[in-house]
Amino acid sequence: MAGAELANGLQESTVAMEEGRGGGDEACPEISERDKGASSRLMLSIPFVQKILAEILGTYFLIFAGCAAVAVNLRTGGTVTFPGICIVWGLAVMVMVYSVGHISGAHLNPAVSFAFATCGRFPWRQVPAYAAAQLMGATAASLTLRLLFGGAKEHFFGTVPAGSDLQSLVIEFIISFNLMFVVSGVATDNRAIGELAGLAVGATVLLNVLFAGPISGASMNPARTLGPAIVVGRYAGIWVYFAGPIAGTVAGAWAYNLIRFTDKPLREITQTSSFLRSARRN
Repeated sequence: MAGAELANGLQESTVAMEEGRGGGDEACPEISERDKGASSRLMLSIPFVQKILAEILGTYFLIFAGCAAVAVNLRTGGTVTFPGICIVWGLAVMVMVYSVGHISGAHLNPAVSFAFATCGRFPWRQVPAYAAAQLMGATAASLTLRLLFGGAKEHFFGTVPAGSDLQSLVIEFIISFNLMFVVSGVATDNRAIGELAGLAVGATVLLNVLFAGPISGASMNPARTLGPAIVVGRYAGIWVYFAGPIAGTVAGAWAYNLIRFTDKPLREITQTSSFLRSARRN
């Protein structure tokens, strides 16, 4: 999430290599176009595989930590407590953002990858691979928890609507909008303090789970819901956790784009003679 721009920068550099910029080709005219094409594909494939592995591992540890808190709380009569579960989710997101954000962008969520793609900040051709990696990590984490704690219905660590599907759908839309709005602000705007991106995103998740958890489970992530559902075989209201997070993240990303009127630093904006003229010019 917070490292999305770093991931995009890495992609741009590899594309530049493919196009022959900065590669020193002029010094080696004897290299054939075929050899250069094979070399550039190799340069592109290695970082991409690293990104996919980072998304698998990052999503695994995120889902394992968060869902383990839920499972342990259910099996031990509430020793973790609900506020404790919220803190675990927030800390898990923060840790994973700082761990793999500089490698894959730390999306850890198919809805986030999709939303970035709709804004042109992530290549569409990589969305299916990212989504598959995230689902793989979530399913593996859920399977691990199933083996550790069993699959009793009363100990389900997935997300199901506590009330009506419509109520959970609206909640999931709002909290996913909030999450993506924050992610867009701290991870894609160079005027933000990038070092605090993980803290901001983790705090947003903690806040969302705190008030939305008792209603919808505060998924915000189709992989977080689908992974446990596949392992346990419980699909009640699962459409809510696709429609709500995907629509919410897309809306949140575009809402931030509407207020991102310029990429100039704030001090330069305030020095211009006309705020509206500066916005139009950019």
